[in-house]
Amino acid sequence: MTGSWAEVAAPRTPGELTAELLADLLGRLTERDVALTIDHSLLRPELDDAFIADGCRLAAEYRVASVCVRPADVARAAELLAGSGVAVGTTIGFPHGNHRTETKVVEARRALADGATELDMVLQIGALRSGRDADVEADIAAVVEVAHAAGAIVKVIFENAYLRDEEKVRACRLAEAAGADFVKTSTGFAPSGATHADLALMRASTSPHVQVKAAGGVRTLDALLAVMALGVTRIGATATKAIIDDFRARKAGAAPAAAPGAAAGHKEAY
Repeated sequence: MTGSWAEVAAPRTPGELTAELLADLLGRLTERDVALTIDHSLLRPELDDAFIADGCRLAAEYRVASVCVRPADVARAAELLAGSGVAVGTTIGFPHGNHRTETKVVEARRALADGATELDMVLQIGALRSGRDADVEADIAAVVEVAHAAGAIVKVIFENAYLRDEEKVRACRLAEAAGADFVKTSTGFAPSGATHADLALMRASTSPHVQVKAAGGVRTLDALLAVMALGVTRIGATATKAIIDDFRARKAGAAPAAAPGAAAGHKEAY
């Protein structure tokens, strides 16, 4: 990358996302920079063993940051990705967040023992909406303690589709106070995923050392560039191959790939 990450991805506002800004960002990035923003997502309930194995091989081929697999798939993914440099992540308390804290801790310990080094946990959504902030923070902190002791990181999923802006801000502050490494928009299973407004709010509501992950519909290179410009450093993606292939093509001088299934009225929802 030309220049520092902070320079390239200095947080902007949604209103600043011009074509010129995104073109400048594209010009500064290398393929490795782009790949290292991607957690290749393999979480849909119907995925069979062959699909998981193919997804791990794709992640290794494109050298992304991690795969995020279902808890039952962690050990197999760790075996498939051994020596690849691709981290294995999984979910905790997924997708609703309302497991007991003790259950989340057991899930975390099992995932770490199976080879996970990144844990994407869903906070207690109902507790947050009820104003039980101490319970939310304690729930996150319990998982963070187990993860950090094993050298793993924790990304806290808010599920913003169910939250008011004030609750999103509180969630950011509670996650940071609990020692989380990332705040994350969504599971991908709620009515909506990451939006530009939410990402800008989350970036503004956390300290610089807490990173922001966008999840839920970042399916194109342009969508990835836009959220990076807002200060996002990781995305959850199923369209990994399309994103990186488009990056390679554009660097070689090709026109941008068409957005799959693009529809009017959905410019900010990924």
